Amino acid sequence: MMPGMRGVNPRQMKQAMKRLGITTEELKGVEEVIIRTKSKEYVITEAAVTLMDMQGQKTFQVVGEAVIRDRQASELAEPAEPAVPEEDIQLVMDQTGCDRERAIKALKDAGGQPAEAILGIMSS
Repeated sequence: MMPGMRGVNPRQMKQAMKRLGITTEELKGVEEVIIRTKSKEYVITEAAVTLMDMQGQKTFQVVGEAVIRDRQASELAEPAEPAVPEEDIQLVMDQTGCDRERAIKALKDAGGQPAEAILGIMSS
């Protein structure tokens, strides 16, 4: 119990929170909550989660038993390079007459921007 809150009627508390623009909602059907830090992972199963919204600022309260485990080296590795969209490859090939490999390389060098890739190929 919070200090100074002894004897406060729950109904009055709800009304006061409503006047202050505070709403709470218990999230139903939560199966698992995972909190990841750089080196650890906190997995909370069968968690009770309450969402409190105070004038647009959302706060989540999570209650439950956590299993703490170290993150695997494979999870910490850099994510794989995103795939280049097929439409972009085809556009670069059509506009420049280059082969597929050169179009993909140009798109990667241009940060995925087809127009820059086309200009790069045309100017080389």
